[in-house]
Amino acid sequence: MASKVYFAEAGGRPRQGPLDRLHMLFEAAGFPARITKRDLVAVKVHVGERGSTSFVPPYYVSAIVEDVTRCGGRPFLTDSGCLYFSARYNARDHMVVAAEHGFTIETAGAPFLVADGLRGSDVRTVEVNFKNLTSVDVVSAIHDANSLVVVTHVTGHALTGFAGTLKNLGMGAAGRRMKLAVHDQVRPGVNHDLCTVCKNCLDNCPAEAVDIVDGQIVMDPDVCIGCGECISICPEKAVGVLWKGDPLAAQEKLAEISAAVLANKRDRCCFFTFLINITPTCDCWNYSAAPLVGDIGYLASSDPVAIDQAAADLVNGAGGPGDGPGATDRFRASFHSIDWSRQLSYAEEIGLGTRSYELERIGD
Repeated sequence: MASKVYFAEAGGRPRQGPLDRLHMLFEAAGFPARITKRDLVAVKVHVGERGSTSFVPPYYVSAIVEDVTRCGGRPFLTDSGCLYFSARYNARDHMVVAAEHGFTIETAGAPFLVADGLRGSDVRTVEVNFKNLTSVDVVSAIHDANSLVVVTHVTGHALTGFAGTLKNLGMGAAGRRMKLAVHDQVRPGVNHDLCTVCKNCLDNCPAEAVDIVDGQIVMDPDVCIGCGECISICPEKAVGVLWKGDPLAAQEKLAEISAAVLANKRDRCCFFTFLINITPTCDCWNYSAAPLVGDIGYLASSDPVAIDQAAADLVNGAGGPGDGPGATDRFRASFHSIDWSRQLSYAEEIGLGTRSYELERIGD
């Protein structure tokens, strides 16, 4: 059976701007029924790395917070810390970046809490029985919340090709042990015939796993955290993926983690997806690349798989700069070796949702 996915186009008209359309999506998707009075409602956001400008702006989030509050919920914004050393590595620094980017109670309407505590150790372990994982560490603030609103910014991604709701949950709501488990399949490798030793990878590696030895770029697999930044930033396409095992296992693990995150509140989850500033890389980096396509709009659904499938279809069906005939899979075009669809097919296999959806347009 197809799931309903509600869609509102970007932009607007007089008396029906973007924030109005978000309110309309909240109602159309039936989200008020998923929030009970006095619920502690985790609003999962990504505040962006310092230097990034493409994350979902807090004024959009404020419209969602307003609706949650109107339903009697007590919302708080939240996300977990990074696996690598960055401005979001610990809770103190993460909260500073969140405030710098406007994720404050004054702007977004709710306080920002770091979901996994001061040093990333505040988790709840959920036992599961999946192909890849038998237990999942879910960050405590999301696990312990009564309800969950997931605010996702769709982008490309160096590890998964496509980053949507499943990636948002599978990484952002997971403890550090799980983040490592997702990344353990991938390490970068250098094609020295293409490499010009421009040092982009050396200067931007968050784990300091890159060095120059005898005039060549060398990567230390024991230090590398598998984030994929060097792959996405190389101008010569000289850095590629050296898969240690099944290249699809990382995507499967994201789906398994997402299932564990939602297990104790499956009927109390609301999913929003923003198809704006759709960059080839995610918001974890300290820059924002040019978007793949123009702004498309906003989606809402109670099915995390259907909303991801709809998002990918809309992006792949949109026109972009310099498009010619046959420009159909923008995520595969950015990351040729990654079949991003595995995360969706596997999520469907384990009962997380369905890829079959009915798109209902909201607004004029």
